[in-house]
Amino acid sequence: MTPPTALLATAPPPPASPSRQRWGLVSLSLSMLLAALGTSMVNVGLPALAQVLHASFQQVQWVTLAYLLTLTALSVSAGRLGDLLGRRTLLLGGIAVFTLASALCAVAPSLGWLIAARALQGLGAASMMALTLASVGELAGASETGRAMGLLGSLSAVGSALGPLLGGALIAGFGWPAMFWLTVPLGALAWGLAYRTLPANAPRQPLAGQFDSLGALLLALALVAYAQATTLGQGQLDRRNLAWLLAALLSAGLFVRRQGRVASPLIRLPLLRDPALRSGLLGSVLVSTVMMATLVVGPFYLAHGLGLPPLQLGLVVAVGPLLAALTSAPAGRLVDRFGSRRMALLGLASLLMGAGGLSLLPLAAGVAAYLAPMGLMTAGYALFQTANNTSVMQRVTAAQRGVMAGMLNVARNLGLMSGASLMGAVFAWGTGTSDLTHAHPDAVAAGLHVTFGLATLGLAGMLAMAGRR
Repeated sequence: MTPPTALLATAPPPPASPSRQRWGLVSLSLSMLLAALGTSMVNVGLPALAQVLHASFQQVQWVTLAYLLTLTALSVSAGRLGDLLGRRTLLLGGIAVFTLASALCAVAPSLGWLIAARALQGLGAASMMALTLASVGELAGASETGRAMGLLGSLSAVGSALGPLLGGALIAGFGWPAMFWLTVPLGALAWGLAYRTLPANAPRQPLAGQFDSLGALLLALALVAYAQATTLGQGQLDRRNLAWLLAALLSAGLFVRRQGRVASPLIRLPLLRDPALRSGLLGSVLVSTVMMATLVVGPFYLAHGLGLPPLQLGLVVAVGPLLAALTSAPAGRLVDRFGSRRMALLGLASLLMGAGGLSLLPLAAGVAAYLAPMGLMTAGYALFQTANNTSVMQRVTAAQRGVMAGMLNVARNLGLMSGASLMGAVFAWGTGTSDLTHAHPDAVAAGLHVTFGLATLGLAGMLAMAGRR
């Protein structure tokens, strides 16, 4: 069996020329922006889609779920194929698929067509998100990897913040197909820049016997089953959720067993014996869970606790993604200067203080007091994600970067799904009522305190473990 240390990076790659590095990073950033827009921009169009396509809300939810499920289930496989066939080739293919699928979404004559096209778009996004992270090391030297990661994080946050505003404006002015037509020329631009600036592929490895198809299928089944378990029933545990959770555990167990037996596994299990990699992936899950809780619980607190009208609510909620966009690039420079471990710890500490502040926030303190801990959490999230991604990607060899980037994306998406479902259920339990829209402001505040009290405990445990490493 290959020792774990043999799978870790031993020397940083030489940097590309300044011109190629600059424009190559622009192409990667645009790819990350498009993948983020694929989620955030479409969510705001669901009510319009339900009306135009004469569908229920549960049916049009699959326009979002088809994208997210495909993206999550195939990220690791896309990364592994990029390691084998060449990351440039797979990234170009992913951008092309995403762009074609965008056009198919725009001309969709029915809901079924649109859902299928969105699944295809998720396939392209899986390659884009995994291989943008994996390609950073081929463009930037070790001394500037943090800055490049910060740029990618900033564009992802811009996509999350800009998507709802842009989607709403396009729907109001031109109808729902405009959301998808917009990404067609942007996708073509990203493809052209990537084609001209990304480094050539390393010599290809033979695909036969190197790609674990059955392992990829088992991992996809485990991730889809977990997604179903956490999205059905809005966090309420019933027999359907339990059945999907058992299916996820069974598929995950079979996947792990197979990875220990095949000659060329999808994920080399000895790689996860490295404490830094293991804690990096777990930290990404936890931090994403906590940040998703702010997006799920925050609007309820602002609307039903503080009584904000929709316009003010939207502006306050948009502050978080905008702060993330503004702080991600500076976070990258801090990582390059002071090291990824120190900045990851500082990011966790900032998240801990912000979550602790929300867990003790008096209802009478108002919006300004809510924004202060949210600012700490957002800045901490940007710093931790940039430092964590940099640390993880620098610890693996070039041949493993695609798989590891896919695993980082899976960890993030698992955290987002868990935050939406599990933390949402904790919030509902903390309020003491299942009818959140008519809950008393004091009950909503109690739910906020319970949710972020639990988040504070989790972050404190992660910070303690990371500090001992």
